[in-house]
Amino acid sequence: MPFSLIRADITKLSADAIVNAANSSLLGGGGVDGAIHRAAGAELLEECRLLGGCETGQAKATKGYRLDCRYIIHTVGPVWHGGENGESEQLRSCYRNSLALAEKLGCTSIAFPLISAGVYGYPKREAIRIAEDEARKFLAEHDMDITLVIFDKDSFDISAERFDRIRQYIDDAYAKLHDDSERRPLMGAAVMRDEASVKPKKKSIFGRQKSSEAAGSVPCEIAEEASAEDYFSMRDESFSQALLRLIDERGMTDVEAYKRANIDRKLFSKIRSDVHYKPKKQTAVAFAVALKLDIRETEELLSRAGYALSNSLDFDLIVKYHITHGIYDIFEINEALFRFDQTLLGQN
Repeated sequence: MPFSLIRADITKLSADAIVNAANSSLLGGGGVDGAIHRAAGAELLEECRLLGGCETGQAKATKGYRLDCRYIIHTVGPVWHGGENGESEQLRSCYRNSLALAEKLGCTSIAFPLISAGVYGYPKREAIRIAEDEARKFLAEHDMDITLVIFDKDSFDISAERFDRIRQYIDDAYAKLHDDSERRPLMGAAVMRDEASVKPKKKSIFGRQKSSEAAGSVPCEIAEEASAEDYFSMRDESFSQALLRLIDERGMTDVEAYKRANIDRKLFSKIRSDVHYKPKKQTAVAFAVALKLDIRETEELLSRAGYALSNSLDFDLIVKYHITHGIYDIFEINEALFRFDQTLLGQN
């Protein structure tokens, strides 16, 4: 996946390059810096002595030694002094210069810690926003798997207001689900219709929909005589066919579509080349977000891959919350999913 958030120990990851949030001497220190030096071994310190230090915002590379990476890219983040002393641009430079160096070294994957958000005091919420923003800019022009590694839950959070709104949405959906299950046995065979069900239906972006009533009116003897070939001829377009058609109808290029969906180019190529390719649910949802489909259109696209959104799963409800509120920023949605310990959109 081009950009992902994970909660892990960065010294245990496998990537072409692992970024070290170093101090200007490059000779080791506390936090992530000390952990990387300890895990990589004494040879790392010996090579770092030859580099002559590093200025804030710049980046230098060494071998990976005992870490599971080809290179360790050392970058020096700014110390937070209130935000009026160029800290933002210096922190952005850390990510830009590290990514540029990784590309120069031929890396296809890179893992970052949350630079400057530890003892250097940079506000975590703003540090995450800068990391995501620089990753987004880089991925608009390049292909690379970028991972932002969060060491513990305290290192990451969304705003309390946003968390409360999503939590309330989930709780309301669960409450309604429970209420419906309590009332259903009392209704017998009565058919319940909410207000939305009697409104004129919006024309589907997926063409003519099969009517369950019409299907139910077909005499049994006719249905029994239908051959397998007849049933296959009535089959809806596949997920791949529907996706490629929607991309064209939206006037988007393939590159725009898979980058907005935070999907790897190789995975998109599989979808394009195999008409019967079945993606993971989070991949299908990612494309619905990239295409800015409304909730009904999202459900229809998901159905092409055999999925649906329910009111009994946190992942589904968080997705529904954002789509129904017109929020189609894949990074923003993934932040919420990460905060609620759910799989991210676009995750390969």
